[in-house]
Amino acid sequence: MQRSTLAKRAWLLLFLVVTAFYLYGLGRLPLVGPDEPRYAQVAREMFLRRDLITPTLGGHTWFEKPALLYWMMIAAFRVFGVSEWSARLGPALAGLLTILALCWISNLFERRRGSGPNGFSFFSTLIVASSGGLLVFSRAASFDIVLTMTITWALAFFLASEIEEKRRTGFLAGFYVFVGFSLLAKGLVGIVLPFGVIGAFYLLRRTFPDRKAFFSLFWGMPLALATASTWYGPVIARHGWLFIDQFFIQHHFARYFSNKYQHPQPLYFYLPVMLMLSVPWTLFLIEALVKARGWRWSAGDPENKVRLFALAWLIVPILFFSFSGSKLPAYVLPSLPAAALLAGERLSRFVSEKASSGRTMRLTAILLVLLAAAGIIYAQQTGKVSLQCAALVLAPAVLAGGFILLASRRRLWAALLLAVVPIAGAAVTLNCAVDRFASRESVRELIKQADTSGYATTPVFMFSRIERTSEFYAPGRVVYDPDGDPHKFESGEEVVSAARNRGTILVIVPLGSMWRLQNLQGARTSMIADNGRVAVVAVMAQ
Repeated sequence: MQRSTLAKRAWLLLFLVVTAFYLYGLGRLPLVGPDEPRYAQVAREMFLRRDLITPTLGGHTWFEKPALLYWMMIAAFRVFGVSEWSARLGPALAGLLTILALCWISNLFERRRGSGPNGFSFFSTLIVASSGGLLVFSRAASFDIVLTMTITWALAFFLASEIEEKRRTGFLAGFYVFVGFSLLAKGLVGIVLPFGVIGAFYLLRRTFPDRKAFFSLFWGMPLALATASTWYGPVIARHGWLFIDQFFIQHHFARYFSNKYQHPQPLYFYLPVMLMLSVPWTLFLIEALVKARGWRWSAGDPENKVRLFALAWLIVPILFFSFSGSKLPAYVLPSLPAAALLAGERLSRFVSEKASSGRTMRLTAILLVLLAAAGIIYAQQTGKVSLQCAALVLAPAVLAGGFILLASRRRLWAALLLAVVPIAGAAVTLNCAVDRFASRESVRELIKQADTSGYATTPVFMFSRIERTSEFYAPGRVVYDPDGDPHKFESGEEVVSAARNRGTILVIVPLGSMWRLQNLQGARTSMIADNGRVAVVAVMAQ
């Protein structure tokens, strides 16, 4: 069989496997954490009001994030109905589009360079598709994966303009359009990161942009702003200073320059985070960074440009967010495609150049086996996951690690098996290991039990702390304060007073605070259900 036919079949198989997994089981688990249910509920309220401009939560304006993710959710709600699957479909497609962007730019580069290892595009795409960070965040209703997609396309277009002479204007136009989409994906960071990467790229090369790239600013920035103005224009016209204050001042500048939103981390936080997001290809990324000492930094050939551009792309988001007062792991997800480009070069050399050392792959295999052993010990000692489930989840890592160590000459198979480990492990985890965790982190089943017990229209309050998943699973029933947060009781007397005013109420209570609702004077309580973390309690006035 011809080599080109084999390559086409390999690409087709990769596409089918990756697409199937990224869309598999999106609705199996409830929306969890503080963000997923809120974002989905904001989109549902916009969808029900037929309003694409004003995000609201509980009827209150909610200007924390821009509209692109909400628009994706609204489109899915319209086609498939309101559900967890629909809420997560947009992010899953964003993950697939991120993979497609990296596939396109790496393929363009591979066709333009004169020499080098075969398979760079295939292995770079394989790495980004199977990296732990992209696998995890593509399955959650998250703005960060949408931003990663738009920035990846923007930077891919700019890099194309650097290595392709014929269609530079079109590629630069694509760059500016996706900068506009990045502004719609997550605000000002959508313009800071792309231009930060480009500036760092020219700094690393010790050169200036040529005339075409520089003068593209004069027509490109209006194009980017025109794209972004599809939402920013109407929302500013409708809400004026209220939007500017909440969106730009509070959720951009205050979030970056202070710890107002309570996510502090040390300065080095994103270094280990990036290594974890790159699993199982972390050692190949480290090898690429070590080899950077031998690069021809000032050369103008396509290979050198791609290397330095990927290095700038990797570093800038990490540096930028390292100085932020608020740090969350997903913030540096836009660096992951760059990590795939760097690691992809090392992996392609490992597979195609038989003279190259296989030390990095062997070390990766050893780590897989050690991590699997640690996982079994953890499951045995904690009991959080059954030994049978832990064994099934970790079996791909053990099998792949053993094969790599025992069949060291099968380099292509080693690379493919390593990519299978996170995908197979995640699929098994989804079916046997996360149900218990998800049930504790969501009130979906608790609200269902309350509804079947006759409380389907009863207002919902919080006690001691806010349970965000209730905002999606009890829509229209959660009682909000004037500031837009769900109403939270701090004492039993407040609970009794609300029950007297409303007759019967539901209260979501942490199990550790249940004793504070016992023996209330003037009210009767009935616990409906608990999930091991919180309980839903019916309170009736006497």
